[in-house]
Parts: sequence; C-alpha cells; structure tokens
Amino acid sequence: ISSTSLRTRKVIVELCGIVAARGARLSAAGIVGILKKLGKDVVGAGEKQKTVVAMDGGLYEHYTYFRRCLERALSELLGDECSKMVSVEHTSDGSGVGAALLAASHSQYLELEES
Repeated sequence: ISSTSLRTRKVIVELCGIVAARGARLSAAGIVGILKKLGKDVVGAGEKQKTVVAMDGGLYEHYTYFRRCLERALSELLGDECSKMVSVEHTSDGSGVGAALLAASHSQYLELEES
C-alpha cells in the first residue's frame, strides 16, 4: 500500500494482529470445547498419552503469530499441565481426513444399532 503513510500502514498491521489474536482465541475456545466433551480437558493420574489436534489451513500453517496466539490461548484455557498434553499439528487435506473419520465413526454407530 505504497500510497499510504507509514503511520497508516502501522495501524493496519496492528489491526491485523488484533483480528488474528481474536480468531486464534475463538479457535482455541472451540478446541477446548471439543476436548471437554471428550473428557480430555483434565490430566488423569499417571496419564502420559498426548492428544493431537490436526489443524488444516494456510492461516495456521503460514501465520506464526496466529499459531502462537492459539497455543497461548489453549494454555490459558486448559492450564499449563493439561495444555502440555495437547499438541496442535498442521495437516494437509484436513477436510478429506475429517470426512473419512466421520464416515468411519458413523459406520460404527450403524453396527451398534443393528446388533
């Protein structure tokens, strides 16, 4: 945006950071909601198994500020001990993987209903 002043560009950069931080916090809240539903929001005695959250998309992959804000928000919402047991990893083709997982879980429920 070469036709703008340096001050205007700095304001835009700051505004983009605010929007990214808000988006990361909203994403973290959604992740924590799912973890709570699964009972993975607390660390049991002697539990060492990590929970991996697969994240797809260019925002998480390329915008390190968003990624750091998301991880900070998860730590805030889950607490330090529990957040160490949660790992957010970038994945490619998340929608395809998600569709396959949904289809597999649905077929399990159909088998349970038939028996």
